[in-house]
Amino acid sequence: MVPSPPQLAASSWILMDADSGEVLVEHNADERLPPASLTKLMTAYLVERELNQGNVSMDDMVSVSEKAWRTGGSKMFIEVGNQVPLKDLLYGIIIQSGNDASVAVAEHLAGGERPFADLMNQHATRLGMNNTNFVNATGLPNAEHYSSARDLALLSRHIINDYPEHYAIYAERYFTYNDIRQPNRNRLLWRDSSVDGLKTGHTEEAGYCLVASAKRDDMRLISVVMGTSSEEARVQETQKLMSYGFRYYETLKLYDKGAVLNTPRIWGGEKNELRVGVGQEVRMTVPRGRSDELTARLNLRESISAPVQAGERVGTLEIRLGDEALDELPLVALEDVEQGGIFKRLLDAIRQFISGLFD
Repeated sequence: MVPSPPQLAASSWILMDADSGEVLVEHNADERLPPASLTKLMTAYLVERELNQGNVSMDDMVSVSEKAWRTGGSKMFIEVGNQVPLKDLLYGIIIQSGNDASVAVAEHLAGGERPFADLMNQHATRLGMNNTNFVNATGLPNAEHYSSARDLALLSRHIINDYPEHYAIYAERYFTYNDIRQPNRNRLLWRDSSVDGLKTGHTEEAGYCLVASAKRDDMRLISVVMGTSSEEARVQETQKLMSYGFRYYETLKLYDKGAVLNTPRIWGGEKNELRVGVGQEVRMTVPRGRSDELTARLNLRESISAPVQAGERVGTLEIRLGDEALDELPLVALEDVEQGGIFKRLLDAIRQFISGLFD
């Protein structure tokens, strides 16, 4: 039996499995709230995306404008007129929550903070962040600048899964720049060895916020807690969510990407059977102790005829937990099958007709 989820002293929260995307706990998860420095998750994500695509490199030197230098709030203490490696700025954004670093990066990547915010919003739309609007790269207060717990969990899932080569930065406890050593504001990095990210935020409007991720065994969870009353409160409320999720749920790998689930008849092709399966790894999050209730049903297209290309959808995979439908995923062809010769196609047409008579 799974008990009721904990009630937190916060405005909004969500707990999501990073692999399956399953939401385990939520409260006001779609409410539009000021995200404060949680905004910098998108700023960092766009840097990582540009690095991954080869448009910039960690060694790129970024000029520090007066605007970046003068930006208030938390800083990594870059100096106007200096050139700073992009790597240092990325560390400064993630670990030190540097507003100055965020503005410098925005200017470097998009020519200014306003066009960079436009870019942030385009990617927010692409990622399905339906209750988010950015007007700056820092999270400094603005009435038109908002996000939600669900949106920030979705973004964090992409940070973890899309660019894993950069994710280790979020677990760093300290970063030193300009001879100033600053700690990561995520206190859970010191309290829980399974926690390895992601970001804190705080303004008067937003309260104290924390997006965290932890991995235990083969299960990774993402929690978002917004609008708590103190640094300590955001940590304690996050711990409640994480403890509940790891105690009462488990994430299971059901199928590998490309696993052959069936070999149905294909008509008029060079071969008589088509290998079908899933085009992605399939993971499901279920209450602990109920994995034996998982069932899968293949719903194949009534008739499959050549030609078929690898990746073409030929049915659905329905996954259930007892009487509850958990997910429905596309079944795809795992190989190309070209048309057979004219004699093969004619013979298969006759066989298919006769088969239909007895079906």
